[in-house]
Amino acid sequence: MSWQDEIDELHRREKLAERMGGEERIQRQHDNGRLTVRERIDALVDSGSFHEIGALAGKASYDSEGKLESFTPSNFVLGTADLDGRRVVIGGDDFTVRGGAADAKIGDKSGYGEKYALEMRLPLIRLVDGSGGGGSVKTLEMVGHSYVPALHGFETTMKLMGAVPVICACMGSVAGLGAVRVTISHFSLMIEGTSQLFVAGPPIVERGFGKPVEKNELGGSQIHAHGSGAVDNEVASEQEAFATIKRFLSYLPQNVWQAPPRSACDDPVDRREEALLAVIPRDRRQMYEVREVIHAVVDRDSFFEISPGYGRSLVVGLARFDGFSVGMMANDTQHHGGAVNATASEKMMRFVDLCDTFHLPMINLVDNPGFLIGTEAEQEGTVRLGSRALMAVYQSSIPWVSIIIRRCYGVAGAGHGKTDGLNLRYAWPSADWGSLPIEGGVQAAYRRDIEAADDPDARRRELEAMLEQYRSPLRTAEAFGIEEVIDPRDTRPLLVDWVRLAYELIPSQLGPKARTPRP
Repeated sequence: MSWQDEIDELHRREKLAERMGGEERIQRQHDNGRLTVRERIDALVDSGSFHEIGALAGKASYDSEGKLESFTPSNFVLGTADLDGRRVVIGGDDFTVRGGAADAKIGDKSGYGEKYALEMRLPLIRLVDGSGGGGSVKTLEMVGHSYVPALHGFETTMKLMGAVPVICACMGSVAGLGAVRVTISHFSLMIEGTSQLFVAGPPIVERGFGKPVEKNELGGSQIHAHGSGAVDNEVASEQEAFATIKRFLSYLPQNVWQAPPRSACDDPVDRREEALLAVIPRDRRQMYEVREVIHAVVDRDSFFEISPGYGRSLVVGLARFDGFSVGMMANDTQHHGGAVNATASEKMMRFVDLCDTFHLPMINLVDNPGFLIGTEAEQEGTVRLGSRALMAVYQSSIPWVSIIIRRCYGVAGAGHGKTDGLNLRYAWPSADWGSLPIEGGVQAAYRRDIEAADDPDARRRELEAMLEQYRSPLRTAEAFGIEEVIDPRDTRPLLVDWVRLAYELIPSQLGPKARTPRP
């Protein structure tokens, strides 16, 4: 009367699923320097916490007596697990079964995982390897007909972006729908040398253009993490990928109905860094390392930079103050002098959307000479992308504070915060602002005067010297055009106090925003 025979069969099938595509294909995966999807999940999640969903999904054949002869599992492994004690939904493509292509897909396990994450309000982690459920022409032979493409479940995908953290790791050669899945995320990464991302892979590109192309040349991490911006970060190994995923998630809440978590902090909240007194050069043409400023004010070792190789005139990342998570932005003078170009504008827009979605207060360290000018900047559409970045700032509803550490010029400078709101700002004595810099503005405003002079260069310098007296931020403070000019060494204590106040506001702002983030 027992059901033991059925239970034994259940366990036998689970063991067959764990064999994936077989020993030969598993060895091929290892020979290519990559773990299998099950090894990846085990390496990422807390030990023993993975609970698989849909392990029995696969293609089976039976003998004449109805007994199982062979079993090939679905090429997508799905389940829930704990990540540093936090429950998540995790799924990954099994490249050992038909390279993760659609014709080895059984049901819609990946779509079920998205629904699970959305309705249970859990972060979703995708380990993408292959086409990620995308197309394969072998499907035509199997079903006997073609089909009109459709994105079934895409509405769920969009809803996820406004509800829970979505993290995607490009773990191998990923094309088509798999590549799209990587980009529709709050954070994505690639592995140097072993990850590639393309709309279509080398064989299709060669057929279309008539010449071969190597996969890293077509879509390696150096292209997408440093050039296109299709992914956020590049890492050196799979183990570093897992550590990076954990770290990114540690700053975010489980979902938009919760506040970001607070970590323990042993860094004194009243720490005052003497180096900040001299970090900004008196010569306005000199560059400096803005990350030194960031590291000096945030909790020690807490800054997690996002997209460091893309839009390099703007530094963005997550950090902590007294253990509270925040978003950090800062202009980097070592690239375009800190001017906001097209890629930096897009980077800003996506980062502001991320922080706004998950209620992370924003701290902006401003040294912004304006939008990048010149022929190349105009051809890249800087003005349109810059406008989108400004809209992202003004559409956000998170607490926001700006520390103007040097320049703040023009329309781009005006986007340092939200002028129509409180627009909380502090300035260092090195602050310098206006519609445009004196050095360039004199030539435009006094052109006739300068050209009529016996010595135009001398007259230009004379006019610049005359206007220099009005440049001091103390003059602006006299007119209450800036609320406070502070000692740079007081920046951390002031920001810690502000972050604590900001987190008292956050409970009243919890829940989804009116729109989802822009990928």
